[in-house]
Amino acid sequence: MIAEEGIEDYAFAKRKAARQLGVPERDLPSNAEIEGALREWRTIFSDEDDAERLQQMRAAALVVLRLLTPFRPYVTGAVIDGMVDAFSEVEVEVYADSAKDVEIYLLGRDVPYEHQEVRSTGHDAPEAILVFDCDEVPVKLYVHNHVAERTPRRNHAGAIQEKLRLDAFEALLGLQK
Repeated sequence: MIAEEGIEDYAFAKRKAARQLGVPERDLPSNAEIEGALREWRTIFSDEDDAERLQQMRAAALVVLRLLTPFRPYVTGAVIDGMVDAFSEVEVEVYADSAKDVEIYLLGRDVPYEHQEVRSTGHDAPEAILVFDCDEVPVKLYVHNHVAERTPRRNHAGAIQEKLRLDAFEALLGLQK
């Protein structure tokens, strides 16, 4: 369901799978096990569209990182590890005094965006999630306060999520001289 339907909420996907399979929810795999299975699935079922999609996403990520320089942007997720699928988005974290500062900045550059619901209320939850397209590539922008920049975020599996600033991302892509 996560790979084929693009469900992002692991807990929801596990509950839905439990209902469909008629098994107790306590017998379901951990998020780390799901991450491992997703990686395996993407390795087995990736195709030439995924490789092209990854290149488009990485190009869009560079544009977005450069655009949002005043907000100390970091790219995270699939554009770093290369595990993309039809539901993948460029994920960028930025840091500002207020989400409104980022919104005003985007409006001033004619970047139309939409708000997405912030589902988490934990200490590392973003102040806002803004979504928009960059060269027809979906982008999810997580807006955090400045203090959160020093706080590592965890992925679905509980591991610290890798994040790269523009220079490190360019180095990853072999673009630095």
